[in-house]
Amino acid sequence: MNKGRVTVVDIARAAGVSKSTVSLVLQASPLVNEATRAKVNAVIRELGYVYNRGAANLRQSASSRIIGIIVNDLTNSFFAELAVGMDMVMQSAGYVQFLSNSAESVDRQREVIASMREHGISGLILSPARGTEAADLKPLAASGIPVVAVVRNVVGAKVSSLSSDNHAGAKDAVRHLVSLGHRRIAFLGGIANTTVFGERVAGWRDALAEAGLEAPDALVIGTTASRAGGVAAIERALLVPDRPTAALCFNDAAAFGVCDGLRAAGMEPGRDFGVVGFDDVIEAETAVPALTTVSVDPQGMGRRAAQLLLKQINAGRVEPEAIVGSVRLVVRQSCGAGLKTGRKPA
Repeated sequence: MNKGRVTVVDIARAAGVSKSTVSLVLQASPLVNEATRAKVNAVIRELGYVYNRGAANLRQSASSRIIGIIVNDLTNSFFAELAVGMDMVMQSAGYVQFLSNSAESVDRQREVIASMREHGISGLILSPARGTEAADLKPLAASGIPVVAVVRNVVGAKVSSLSSDNHAGAKDAVRHLVSLGHRRIAFLGGIANTTVFGERVAGWRDALAEAGLEAPDALVIGTTASRAGGVAAIERALLVPDRPTAALCFNDAAAFGVCDGLRAAGMEPGRDFGVVGFDDVIEAETAVPALTTVSVDPQGMGRRAAQLLLKQINAGRVEPEAIVGSVRLVVRQSCGAGLKTGRKPA
């Protein structure tokens, strides 16, 4: 069978029917009996064929000049900055972008991918929804459509990936908090069933172990990776016996929520409790207090993802690459518990 895009002829041959019968099935014609329709549809699913509503020439994705971008949470400013970085590169290269938000729904993500394929995208940049499996991306790879997964990896998927060194970033952040005298450091925010969460928690644990400190499960408090999630996480953390004096947060959004929750409890971030985020979104520098955070440079990541996708499109073949970007700790005021008074946290 043709290793490029699956055609109606391929479907007909695999199903043992005529090309015209396949066309009738695709058009939902009542002229096809149910047994034949079911057989053809099964082959269509197996081969990953997507019916293009436009003209046949739109199916030549390499010349469509359309790029699909799907992010898992567009309400998070990190992903807005990521998309801005992609736009900088794609617009200069003469590509139009279709941007969609999966809202962490795998079903929604599948629908959007199918729709984008129907419109003849040249390639796809995807920040996968939680629960995305390699099988979800297999039809794209089989059709020769380049895919770059950003932020999160999809285990077993034969697509390119661009992620950050989450383990090293978390480790550096905790080391810094330890250097300020903290001994009870929590990890707040984030959903446990993601690779990013696992990598950042592992860095947190390793840094505490390196310092000879305990890393009890009670100090890992998972919530949604949002401002509201950060509020909920710090509320729970402050109820823990021998409560923490500082926290590494899953992301900046959660860190902002932690600061809100501390103030609601009559505590001042950076004075009474050390807070460190992860991402370094634009608001981190202007927040009060300014947020100490692990910078992954979201706009830069977006630019690199777009450049990687264009490289594959221009090469005319899909050769998956895995790139892990470096990160750096940006020290500002929110981590400074004890710095101004000279006292060490208990």
